[in-house]
Amino acid sequence: MKHLYIPFILLLITGCTSSPTLPTDYSSVKQQAPIYPDYRDITIPVNIAPLNVWVQDSLADEVVVQIGDMTVGTDSDGKTDIDAELWRSLLAKNAGGKLVMQVYAHRQQGWVRFSSDTIHVASEPIDSFLSYRLIEPGYELYRQLGLYQRDLTSFDEFAIYENNRTYDDEHNHCVNCHNYQAYDTERMLFHVRAMHGGTMLIDHGNVRKIAIRHDSILAAGVYPSWHPTLPLVAFSTNKTGQAFHMLHPEKIEVIDEASDLLIYDAEHNTVRNLLRTDSCMETFPCWTPDGTRLYYCSARVPEMSQDNSQHELLMHYDSLFYNIYSMPFDPATRTFGEPRLEVDAASQGKSASVPRISPDGRWLLYTLGDYGQFHIWHKSARLWAKETDTEGLGQELFSQHGSYHTWSSNGRWIVFSSRQDDGNFTRPYICYFDNEGKAHRPFMLPQRDPESNLFLLKSYNVPELSKHRVPVSAEELQQAVYNQQAITAEYESSR
Repeated sequence: MKHLYIPFILLLITGCTSSPTLPTDYSSVKQQAPIYPDYRDITIPVNIAPLNVWVQDSLADEVVVQIGDMTVGTDSDGKTDIDAELWRSLLAKNAGGKLVMQVYAHRQQGWVRFSSDTIHVASEPIDSFLSYRLIEPGYELYRQLGLYQRDLTSFDEFAIYENNRTYDDEHNHCVNCHNYQAYDTERMLFHVRAMHGGTMLIDHGNVRKIAIRHDSILAAGVYPSWHPTLPLVAFSTNKTGQAFHMLHPEKIEVIDEASDLLIYDAEHNTVRNLLRTDSCMETFPCWTPDGTRLYYCSARVPEMSQDNSQHELLMHYDSLFYNIYSMPFDPATRTFGEPRLEVDAASQGKSASVPRISPDGRWLLYTLGDYGQFHIWHKSARLWAKETDTEGLGQELFSQHGSYHTWSSNGRWIVFSSRQDDGNFTRPYICYFDNEGKAHRPFMLPQRDPESNLFLLKSYNVPELSKHRVPVSAEELQQAVYNQQAITAEYESSR
């Protein structure tokens, strides 16, 4: 499925050269080939889709690309369209090794060969499916957005759920926060906001809409995390506001006026407060893969007068610093222990968000920024990792703007969202994380047409890996969203 939201743009993609031939008479140049995306010196999964590139050489009238022992021609615009079967065979033969990529361009004076580049092929695969939301990158109405799932071994994309194409009161609603249990789509959920609102819960093919509301709960559930084995979901519940900068180089601030943590039992449709305090704001819960600890972020609320708390928070948006904590959890009794500080970012004048634990429990992955917790808007945001049994901040993985991230089920791959390409649109990047804790150079999600990300005026939001395709169709989910009455979860007193 290709998303073309701008009707006056027409993409014309011509076929590649049927039998490209490597030139034997050429001049070597020391420059790197002008390719997009930049697939140089990267490490890729053995099962990834073809890495099509766009050779942006305005002087060339013909381009040939050699990757390993495979020769690929380009269309008239300099784009490759690599045969999927040949690509899979190439990766299988070179698993654990490397491929040399060589680009040849024919110019008026003859053929030139650019300096070679290396692509490393890891033997470990990545989970087959990546889910994400496609949404305008700025403050927009609830329209033309949806949840999608991409097969990473090919270019196939499927709609999980799409909302209305035009803005109107009857159909106006937002969808967000898709989440899976232990990389399996048999148990999943996502939220619907505004019209037809509720949390859509999919449990082994059964779809139901639930509502989390009670006088003792701050607001509906927001950021979810499924327990890896039990039918439990940890939610934050957030009272969120937005502010728009007039002179600041960043466009917008998303700030929580208050936030707590909830535990929802999907089997019994019950909910209870886990952490509810006036002095702290808790958010972004995340279970460990063994289900024995719950990580989360927390910031101390500045002292403010009651009447102007929202205004005062907005005035002190850059003074909110979140730390990362964890609590032990006993699956047998479903009780929690005392919180433990995991990342003291506030003492460093920094703020941490979105904790994620590697499948082996060894690494804590998180985003570190200058302030706040909604780092998708913050250019200061960087992806960090630390060993869970050590103190300190750990190590910065990338110097580029990164905001949301997920581990693969084997712990060897990280997918994260970043605006590093153009500063405006968030796109998914894939990174190899080796056994020594080293993050290799990330690469942009491959597309059949390498230029398509420049035409798709949407941001990829909340990338989540899974092993399987969502078993419920978009049509079935739409029927449930529109026709089901949300069942309110029964509130339980905190234990």
